[in-house]
Amino acid sequence: MLADPPIKAEFLVIGDGTPRVRAAPSAWDAVAAGREVGRQIGEAVRLAMAGDVQAIVTGPAEKRALHAAGYDFPGHTEWLGALAGGVETAMMLAVPGLRVVLVTTHVSLRDALDALTTDRVVRIGEITRAALRERWGITTPRLAVCAVNPHAGEGGAFGTEDDTILAPAARRLDAVGPIPADTVFVRALRGEFDAVLAPYHDVGMTAVKVAGFGRGVNVTLGLPFIRTAPDHGTAMDIAGKGIADPGSMREAVKLAVQLAAR
Repeated sequence: MLADPPIKAEFLVIGDGTPRVRAAPSAWDAVAAGREVGRQIGEAVRLAMAGDVQAIVTGPAEKRALHAAGYDFPGHTEWLGALAGGVETAMMLAVPGLRVVLVTTHVSLRDALDALTTDRVVRIGEITRAALRERWGITTPRLAVCAVNPHAGEGGAFGTEDDTILAPAARRLDAVGPIPADTVFVRALRGEFDAVLAPYHDVGMTAVKVAGFGRGVNVTLGLPFIRTAPDHGTAMDIAGKGIADPGSMREAVKLAVQLAAR
């Protein structure tokens, strides 16, 4: 049985177009909400695949509700790839002056290291390069690979993954790196790279949010259509209080329009 979410405040619900307020959702409400999100995502993908829309912009979805409704995906990125025919996707986070693509996404750090292979880095890099050419119009994309260990492993003193996994991937991609995390994002912000491949979720997300909190956009690469989203979650703790910042959603809509115009 799904436990009630830890929400005490009432929140706004839009149903037939008339705003109304009701109590925090019960377990059944969470399941129903997950099913409704699933229905809407499925319809959006159907419209995009049919060519009826040029892009889709998704809002944040409560993963707890989605899982309760039977949608067992780590996030939208993998879910949309499955709905689009099983294509491999990549998660890009973009703010003005910085694009970061995650090689691994919503897994523990321990599992991320297990999933970090040379072939995986190369595949994500190739998806990134194709998207930069096709969506952003960058003829020769410049990629950098972010290191996973301090000082890029310091020649094996702090780990071997950079030498044995990331360096071969960078060579195959004709990318720069691996470059330590405390350097690569600064260099990208200075204009040296068009995108940085980040080995795990938090190192990439932290860089993006420090560089432009409230302006970040999540872009799913590898899909046969454009999809953007805000770079934050549902923030259920402030639902209905009228204090949420819509800046990231605005940026997601703007970027979707810009990419579609290309």
